[in-house]
Amino acid sequence: MTTFVNKSLKLLAIVAVLFSNHLQTYAAMQEPIPLEDFFKNPERSAFQISPDGKYISFMAPYESRMNIFVQKVGSDKATRLTSGTDRDISGYYWANNKRLLFLKDNGGDENFALYGVDNNGKNKKCLTCFDKVRTQIIDELEDQPDEVIIGLNKRNAMVFDPYRLNIKSGEMEMLAENPGNIQGWMTDHDGKLRVALAIVDGVNTQLLYRADETQEFEAVLTTSFKESLSPQFFTFDNKYLYATSNLGRDKSAAVIFDPATGETMEMLYENADYDVSGISYSRKRKVITSASYTSWKRERHFFDAETQQLLEKLEAELPGYELAITASDKAEETYVVRTYSDRSMGAYYLYDKKKAKLEKIQDVSPWLDEKLMAEVKPIQYTTRDGLTIHGYLTLPKGVEAKNLPVVVNPHGGPWARDNWGFNPEIQFLANRGFAVLQMNFRGSTGYGRAFWEASFKEWGLDMQNDITDGVYWLIREGIADKDRIAIYGASYGGYATLQGLVVTPTLYAAGVDYVGVSNLFSFMKTIPPYWEPMLDMMYEMVGNPEADSAQFKATSPAMNADKIIAPLFVAQGANDPRVNIAESDQIVEAMTSRGVEVEYMVKDNEGHGFRNEENRFDFYRAMEAFLKKHLME
Repeated sequence: MTTFVNKSLKLLAIVAVLFSNHLQTYAAMQEPIPLEDFFKNPERSAFQISPDGKYISFMAPYESRMNIFVQKVGSDKATRLTSGTDRDISGYYWANNKRLLFLKDNGGDENFALYGVDNNGKNKKCLTCFDKVRTQIIDELEDQPDEVIIGLNKRNAMVFDPYRLNIKSGEMEMLAENPGNIQGWMTDHDGKLRVALAIVDGVNTQLLYRADETQEFEAVLTTSFKESLSPQFFTFDNKYLYATSNLGRDKSAAVIFDPATGETMEMLYENADYDVSGISYSRKRKVITSASYTSWKRERHFFDAETQQLLEKLEAELPGYELAITASDKAEETYVVRTYSDRSMGAYYLYDKKKAKLEKIQDVSPWLDEKLMAEVKPIQYTTRDGLTIHGYLTLPKGVEAKNLPVVVNPHGGPWARDNWGFNPEIQFLANRGFAVLQMNFRGSTGYGRAFWEASFKEWGLDMQNDITDGVYWLIREGIADKDRIAIYGASYGGYATLQGLVVTPTLYAAGVDYVGVSNLFSFMKTIPPYWEPMLDMMYEMVGNPEADSAQFKATSPAMNADKIIAPLFVAQGANDPRVNIAESDQIVEAMTSRGVEVEYMVKDNEGHGFRNEENRFDFYRAMEAFLKKHLME
């Protein structure tokens, strides 16, 4: 009997060793957090404050849609201003002490209309409800409470004309007619339209300027689109521009630029490793306060001691969190402060500068315990051609980093980047026992011009190799179980998912494509009309369907679907204006015609990504079952 028990124990020990990593993974999954807790709407978010500091506003769910609410500072009673049940409010702001403006589209078509509503919920009015027209906010005109400057592509779907809009009467005045190549407009501190940014000859950018609104715009700077001067705002005498610029350099820096002469006057701040992405200022005190850039997380260089002291004081009171001042009253005496971390969606606070008092307003998602969330760690690896790729690795909490199932998650854009912070997708996957790898492959922004340009015409080629090299790095480190790796991405990340299944068919056990491009030929033909002025740039960055047709054929997953052997899950919004539903239809048809397993989810009331809560639940529920089936069972 004793011998039998000992032999049984030895056998169990061997089995335990063989399946230890699976058991570790399942241990992390014993008490999974409900899926809805990761993806339901925040309890309250997007807090702002009225110009006089008497009211705070926020967005909160009403019948599962994010709507606008307002309450007096110090009161617990809130008034709901909007009652949308078809679609979330896309964004809002205080136009003056009485009235708020907000944007909303229909079914994800991104043709945003501008609405106004009083702070008591009365007098709701649509100000730009035109068929198939998109509204942009050019200048909120903080010192002109009854007006706003907007851009509309009403006259020509491809370009936006600037209008001065009276938010009381609804009357509009066109301030300039877009000749067809202007991509952006900029006002001075008095709300005068003074700067325009244009595309000339298809691949050159141009800054146009006028001293006042009685004059015609004149070109003062023309460069290749690979070089950029991005005006941030005028100096406080309305004479020069604060800008970020990579003219004659690799990394963008904060500068002062003279728009009359087209010359850079002064270098304010530069970072040797990262692009400066923005400059902040105090409207009341008329000083620049900081420049920001992103290493593995957001960082600041301060120009203003008062701002630095304020943020350092807040950081001391809120240790362990990143924070940002997201709004203030006009007097800059009351601030809305937002905290966050990699394991928390954070909270909102109200800070009274005179009283030096910090008061918590609201946790964004109080149902998520940050102690149960996983740490997001910065990592880096070297590609086969010697580039350094930065990224993030998230491991399931409490599990050894060894032979884990992995979800590789390339970002969209592709000329964007992943950032450190709370990501509900990443935390959800980690909670379900998956390690998650995010990488800022070549072309990701913030790392300088050379790194960005290294992505040109490299869709599916070196850009894809950067992703693949990250997977190989995980395998070499012993973190990934080579037989249990999936790839999942949205938009360009969806393209990278499909291309990964094509070019490395045995590397991935499964793929999830969310609103991703599948055919570069059809993608280029179905871009939104307001992208068409930038088409020559896209030809240089992505490729030309005619001149690069051989490359497009080789790097269009739908045209090479015969190489895909891994099961695939595809999700698509029917009204997507950026990645047409035909992109998903093509890859699904190509897969099903060969009898390869493919799941297809289409939401008729969505666009480029699912905004409606119930649709998010459906997508992530289906994705969880799909990944579990192909990586866990």
